[in-house]
Amino acid sequence: MPRSDFVDKVTGKAQFAGDIRLPGMLYGKVLRPPAHGARLKSVDFSAAKTIKNVRILQDGELIAVVHPLPDMAEKALSLIQAEYEVPESSIDDQNIHQLLMETPAKDNIIEQKGNLSEGIRSARHTFDETYFTPYVAHAPIGTHSAVAYVGRDSATVWIGTQRPFGANGEIARAIGLTPDSVRVITPYVGGGFGGKSQVGQAVQAARISKMAGCPIQVVWSRAEEFFYDTFQPAAVVKIKSGLDEIGRIAFWDYHVFFAGERSSQNIYDVPHVRTISRGRPLRGNHHPFGTGAWRGPGSNTNIFARESHIDIMAAGTGVDPLEFRIKNLADKRMIRVIEAAAEKFGWQPGKFPGGLGRGMACLDYLGTYVAAMAQIRFERGSGRIQVERIVIAQDMGPVINPEGARIQMEGAVTMGLGYCLSEEIHFKGGRIEDLSFNTYKIPLLSWTPRIETVLVDNMEMAPSGCGEPPIVGMGALIANALFDAAGVRLTRLPLTPQRIRAKLNSAP
Repeated sequence: MPRSDFVDKVTGKAQFAGDIRLPGMLYGKVLRPPAHGARLKSVDFSAAKTIKNVRILQDGELIAVVHPLPDMAEKALSLIQAEYEVPESSIDDQNIHQLLMETPAKDNIIEQKGNLSEGIRSARHTFDETYFTPYVAHAPIGTHSAVAYVGRDSATVWIGTQRPFGANGEIARAIGLTPDSVRVITPYVGGGFGGKSQVGQAVQAARISKMAGCPIQVVWSRAEEFFYDTFQPAAVVKIKSGLDEIGRIAFWDYHVFFAGERSSQNIYDVPHVRTISRGRPLRGNHHPFGTGAWRGPGSNTNIFARESHIDIMAAGTGVDPLEFRIKNLADKRMIRVIEAAAEKFGWQPGKFPGGLGRGMACLDYLGTYVAAMAQIRFERGSGRIQVERIVIAQDMGPVINPEGARIQMEGAVTMGLGYCLSEEIHFKGGRIEDLSFNTYKIPLLSWTPRIETVLVDNMEMAPSGCGEPPIVGMGALIANALFDAAGVRLTRLPLTPQRIRAKLNSAP
């Protein structure tokens, strides 16, 4: 079933917000502070004013330049001399996880059954581990863009957004109008992944348009995209668990910090369970900058922790990871999906020859069941992982559009390689240190493995999602394959060569 917008997109006919042109429209650029929380102390516009036809506009700490040509607006912005007061902060990407664990917040009990003390007493083998995930950028190829035309009593805004309902109210508050007087028009969005739920660029465009009295287009640069992004929040998961004398999970004590509860629920057949979620991941002042939904909100962290921990328990008792999961599952639907993946992959107990590793993960994401298996090649000298093959089986109820489902699954797997292997925001206080793809590495074509999809049609269920479920298991999938290949367990994402080499060097 071909997409109706296919031809327009591949021929360039499709219009995004950055393609909108209106009579009398000017291009706006906004002065960006060096760090989140910085305050403007002084500003000198004299050099910028030498640019012909430039207008400089200011509303409080919002300083903007507008010009009939986008490159001249950019040049004028670069000529503004501004001094900011940057607050001192000791928070950075190295200590943020410890700070999050020490941050006071409400503990919400998500799941509780049995008696945890009884489960601990019955356990013959116990396991205690902590897992860490970083801030991750959305990094869409098409940056945030908007066009706004604000009149006396109304405004029209063209936004590439995933949140048209709600955006009107946010814009209205910024320009002193009522929400019903702001019309939001949504051209094509482009890549969003949750990041284009925030509409900061549209708020900027509307404020500038109100001052300028004409239509204004704002298109964020790559550096602005990184700076203003609402990242996937850094988070921590602590898990204590135990196995009884026959190798079944006796207890499961799970505590997630600031990732949220999604996918924190246990999917295995465990008699004594407690799951606690601390803090609100997307609100509050515990992060030094904005955070928001990132494809599979919370689930990337929770499933990385859970499925890594399941493999740790299997390895700790010398049991094959597939056998261990089947033994500890009561959900026949999940077992069916795992068996479909295993058949396609050709999973057999035992280890691969030197340099090769395999791993697996399974999950329930908002009603869609997924089982994935991977083969990797590990270069011990460089610490580099090359993912060679991934098989992913998915039960999303009746499959309405098989080709569309496969494309979504393949795209999710490819994007997931990024947060597994390289993607991590480095920062010091409110300063974002990754402002381009020179330092923030997203997946390359050369990273892409052979991806084999298995659609497990299920006419007994209502249709459910297919685009996000494959991505949320990728962290554990590749971490488990790395353990199989190299014998080292990384509990912090991403699995960078530097981090892997450090772990190898510290191994006894």
